[in-house]
Amino acid sequence: MAAALIPVLPLATNPPSENGYRRLPVDHPILTLLDDYAALDDARVKQIHARMLRYDLFSHPYAASRLLTASFFSPSPNLPYALQMFDQIPRPNLYSWNVAIRAQASGDRPDLSLLLFSRLLSDSPHSPDRFTFPFAVKAASELVLPWVGAAIHGQVIKSPFHSDVFILNSLIHFYAACGDLDLARKVFDNIPQRDVVSWNSLITAMAHADRLDDALELFQRMEDDGVDPNDVTMVSVLSACGKKGDLQLGKWIHFYIKRSRITECLILNNAILDMYVKCESLEDAKALFERMTEKDSISWTTMLVGCLKKSEFDVARNMFDEMPTRDVTAWNALISGYEQNGRPKEALAAFSELQDSDSRPDQVTIVAVLSACSQLGAVGAGKWIHSYIKKNGFDLNYHLTTSLIDMYSKCGDLENAIKVFRSVKQRDVFVWSSMIAGFAMHGRGEQALDLFKEMEEENIKPTHVTLTNILCACSHGGLVEEGKAYFSKMLPLYNIPPDIEHYGCMADILGRAGRLEEARELIETMPMPPPASAWGALLGACVVHGDVDIGEIASRKLLELEPRNDGGYVLLSNLYAKAGRWEDVGRLRKMMKEQGLKKERGCSSLETHGVMHEFLVGDASHPQSERIYEKLEEMTARLKAVGYETKRSQLLQNVEDDWAKDHALNLHSEKLAIAFGLISTEAPVQIRISKNLRICEDCHSVAKLVSRVYERDILIRDRYRFHRFKEGWCSCKDYW
Repeated sequence: MAAALIPVLPLATNPPSENGYRRLPVDHPILTLLDDYAALDDARVKQIHARMLRYDLFSHPYAASRLLTASFFSPSPNLPYALQMFDQIPRPNLYSWNVAIRAQASGDRPDLSLLLFSRLLSDSPHSPDRFTFPFAVKAASELVLPWVGAAIHGQVIKSPFHSDVFILNSLIHFYAACGDLDLARKVFDNIPQRDVVSWNSLITAMAHADRLDDALELFQRMEDDGVDPNDVTMVSVLSACGKKGDLQLGKWIHFYIKRSRITECLILNNAILDMYVKCESLEDAKALFERMTEKDSISWTTMLVGCLKKSEFDVARNMFDEMPTRDVTAWNALISGYEQNGRPKEALAAFSELQDSDSRPDQVTIVAVLSACSQLGAVGAGKWIHSYIKKNGFDLNYHLTTSLIDMYSKCGDLENAIKVFRSVKQRDVFVWSSMIAGFAMHGRGEQALDLFKEMEEENIKPTHVTLTNILCACSHGGLVEEGKAYFSKMLPLYNIPPDIEHYGCMADILGRAGRLEEARELIETMPMPPPASAWGALLGACVVHGDVDIGEIASRKLLELEPRNDGGYVLLSNLYAKAGRWEDVGRLRKMMKEQGLKKERGCSSLETHGVMHEFLVGDASHPQSERIYEKLEEMTARLKAVGYETKRSQLLQNVEDDWAKDHALNLHSEKLAIAFGLISTEAPVQIRISKNLRICEDCHSVAKLVSRVYERDILIRDRYRFHRFKEGWCSCKDYW
């Protein structure tokens, strides 16, 4: 910059009069102290400010703007002090206004940036220039204020800068941040000369909003227009490929990057890694990872996620242990990877390790471990984590509230789920939906419907998930007519067209009620191709009600869609077994063996004193196995004394001898778990059991009698719902 007018100022004399101005070089001894403002701290800035006030330098707009820049953009800026300094400048030039507006837009008070912009318009002789507008637009983007940004856009149109690409690029980002991609596209289309930033802004916006085809189409147009993409472009394009899961296109993009000699910086390599992981090409990801000369925590964490997704748990654990540094993001990847891939025990063990590390769990960690507790039915661990949330001052936001309600509900502690729900004043639709789901899985259909009505009174609009939960509540509660009524009102009343899940729930409602032909007609007349889950629900209902004819139809449809669905074969086999058609049972088992399919073994688990115990059918591996079987014999004898008779129809094997039938049924995993619960806990402690399959009628009868004879409260969560046994009754009212 050329020399500027500042007062004539002998450094050791009193300040001159207002008219004593002459041209001084820009390297004035005091001003040169501001040249390297990146090395100045707040105290030093204040010292320079004091010297400039002493020699009347601060009254000159140029000198004041130099100090203002240093104050706002030093390594640790004192923004309130800098703003006070700005307010003391007698006649701030436009550069000073821009510095102040920019600093606040990038700080934690973007509202002050907009206030300064408003003051510039009303109190200053200057008009905004091509730098002012983007800073103000950025502030509106940070605050997501569509009307403010639109007003600034209107001023841009009236200004001499209406075609400035720098300003228009900022408006593309603004409209994208506000979720209005159509307006962002309109701004883009009206830019006379687009630069690479213009294309990148819109491509990135489309990729982030999951308009993936639009993002890729823009990339193609960018090439056609002769604009060379850069690494920023390719990061967004790779993101779109990864989200689409299009490995072939992703590989082409990788080749394009090499061919175009785009610098493969760390950020770009991480984007390529992420694309390969999301496209489930772990080998390509591993090959790139090995070639990378520079890696950061994102690189390592991406590979960790990839290994976990491919169930390479040992490789993932070794990779985690080899990471140079492990931040909370890496811990979250490990814990969430275990939890999402059916390894809840390992997830809780990793969380325990995290407690002893230098990292601190965040909300993502807590949500993952609560989900792991839900899978295990580990209410003790879940309660400890709830206490941890309170002790460590976590904000009980919607996400955490939903996770806690879900954990307590799935662990069988519905009363605590209700307490969490009632303890929060602000509830979004997901919190309401989670509590409705809790009532549904516990068979409290009427309470679920009452809560839904309460939700409507609070003017909370239901989502498709809410209505799925309502239909599930009707299914588990036997509320057939209520379910049909809600199903018929979905589109006209709630403007939510029924989807596959809703039709599946409706088929389940009819099937459980024994209205099998009606359920079949509903599935066959669905407006979309019926999914395997709908036919599976019908087949399960046929097993319960013993309808072989419809069951065979449902099985055939199910296996056409999913030929390797072992559950479909097992259900049909059970249906044949109940009907005494043992030759058909043998035929199905032979087919399963030939295809390498195995029936899932029944497994029941319960938590005592913070330790999870698991039992398989006929299990003898538990350290207290001898005592468990002694208790089981005693239990059987006491139940027979009060009239218990084995439901031999529940034995799905061709056994002729009645004693052998009884013995086989006594080895069911939930009976072993009940026996262990009786010897390891005492009343009034509830025996809480989780089973991976549907509880059979014989075990259901045994649990009811045990609850009366032993005066114990028993809770069993099977694959579909909860059963609470108390004083000889079950909460399902024998409807499950």
